[in-house]
Amino acid sequence: MLSEVLQVLRGASKVGAAFATTQGEQMRLIACNSTLGAGVKATQEVVESLVGTAMARNETPKSEEFPDIEGWDQMEQDKAAKWAVGSEIPPDINSEGATDMAGIPKGTMGGTGRPGQTARFLHISTPFHHPRFLHDTVVARLTPEDIKKARESKQSIERPARQKLSERARERKVPATQMSRLVNFGGLAVGLGLGAIAEVAKQSFGGKRSDAGAVLDSPLLSVANAERIVDTLCKVRGAALKLGQMLSIQDNSFINPQLQKIFERVRQSADFMPAWQMNKVLNEELGFSWRGKLLSFQDKPFAAASIGQVHHAVLPDGREVAMKIQYPGVAESIKSDINNLMSVLKLSVVLPDGLFADSSLEVLQRELAWECDYKREAACAKHFRALLEGDPMFKVPKVIDELTTTRVITMELVNGVPLDSCVDLDQETRNKISFSILQLCLRELFEFRFMQTDPNWSNFFYNAEENTIHLLDFGACREYPKAFTDDYIEVVHAASVGDRATVLQKSKDLKFLTGFETNAFEDAHVEAVMILGEAFASLDIFDFGTQSTTRRIHSLIPVMLRHRLTPPPEETYSLHRKMAGSFLICSKLRARIPCRAMFLDIYNAYCHRRQEQADRV
Repeated sequence: MLSEVLQVLRGASKVGAAFATTQGEQMRLIACNSTLGAGVKATQEVVESLVGTAMARNETPKSEEFPDIEGWDQMEQDKAAKWAVGSEIPPDINSEGATDMAGIPKGTMGGTGRPGQTARFLHISTPFHHPRFLHDTVVARLTPEDIKKARESKQSIERPARQKLSERARERKVPATQMSRLVNFGGLAVGLGLGAIAEVAKQSFGGKRSDAGAVLDSPLLSVANAERIVDTLCKVRGAALKLGQMLSIQDNSFINPQLQKIFERVRQSADFMPAWQMNKVLNEELGFSWRGKLLSFQDKPFAAASIGQVHHAVLPDGREVAMKIQYPGVAESIKSDINNLMSVLKLSVVLPDGLFADSSLEVLQRELAWECDYKREAACAKHFRALLEGDPMFKVPKVIDELTTTRVITMELVNGVPLDSCVDLDQETRNKISFSILQLCLRELFEFRFMQTDPNWSNFFYNAEENTIHLLDFGACREYPKAFTDDYIEVVHAASVGDRATVLQKSKDLKFLTGFETNAFEDAHVEAVMILGEAFASLDIFDFGTQSTTRRIHSLIPVMLRHRLTPPPEETYSLHRKMAGSFLICSKLRARIPCRAMFLDIYNAYCHRRQEQADRV
């Protein structure tokens, strides 16, 4: 508050200088020959000279300018004291404000003006002779100790956490045509090939190998190649970057920690489009007068993701909002991006038939097309907001309809930090966050039958002041039919009570199996489900920090890929991505929570609603 007042005073000096310059001649003409006019003229000349002095001081090097709010907090104590004492009063003024024997203040202007003019009006110029009005205020009486206490008091007040663009993010034009995007993928393919050869040669000559044991641990994914992949994905953005983000939220058993750290960049530092490209999208979507609908708009985004980038803006009523602007060309290039990336992958990896990559990509393309439709996302956000209305833990920001189109979505700005930044919070807080996230996942599937399926940690913002979690990004929402959830909840319940026969039968009902699979595949499938159900089977507090779920599941993947006869149900691609992401959040936060009681509450409520519906029929 102190620094803001002083900055206002400095601004007032500039206004005074402009006023004195433009009005000077008019004042001279109006009051040229009068005694009062002489006094006014003298006063005006004094103001001009003194404001000019203040302006000259304002033109000193930047280091001498009065600090802003942040600079004041960071200034050394002796430097801060310089601004708090009246040390720059000119020598012709008595610093104590003493008067001479005639009762006239010392340090007044010399001379009596023009001949015949009285000097009695000239003495009123003295109060204006200070080069800084600062010294006439209480600020002049601040001591270094006062400044230190004020600074400590200000630092003790927690400011709301705001998302901030990564320093590694660069301004680069989005390749908007399929040809320009293909060129980038072609360059990546060549670079990966050369990088893999170099990695094999290095290892052959005794170079240090990367951490062993991770699923994605091969010469193709060397550190140098991972950097190439991330750089290309951050540049082209769109569907390709979305695939990279899926890699970034895996644990250490899937991708080794060194590579995982590199892939985290695709969540935190995607490149952002230049202002001309951003303005082009906004002009096309909101009209050329879109800035008139806002009080302010920041041209540089504070976040850049796979499909679009997010800018801070303020509405005319003062509300802060986040405007997500879609990159040009990403919606039209979803299919080609995925095909190009798969072509790069197939150059070095033989994909097993049991992966059913074509089915997976078909579902992925459809879901990415949903995410590119911001009108659909707005509708999903409103639905989620209604579902969670009154919830003490989860909040959904409001959509601003008048600034939302197919490629632009505007919502209220939220404060907080993504969940992967909560790893150092106390155990109780981490437990509460994890319990809430896992419980919400179950409610979405079995209570709402409507789920936000993107588990990116940046889609969940924890606000420590409110002790709430803000949900973001509703582009990947989808519904689940009741017939599917009726069978799926029985699979999870059977796993929680150790009923392997029911797990197998309900899996066949869901079309996970055809009934003609080998015994090896059936055993691997059931074992994978039982491992996933361990958290809900544990009678004690389940410790996610020590579990080995992911590694044990991955050990079964080779058998399932070799013997699988049919692709999984279409609903399970996004569902399992969300459930795995929820488990990974609990694991990353090293949560210790009672999962069995949580699931049984959800299961019993589901059975009760199902019975009520059957009775009504």
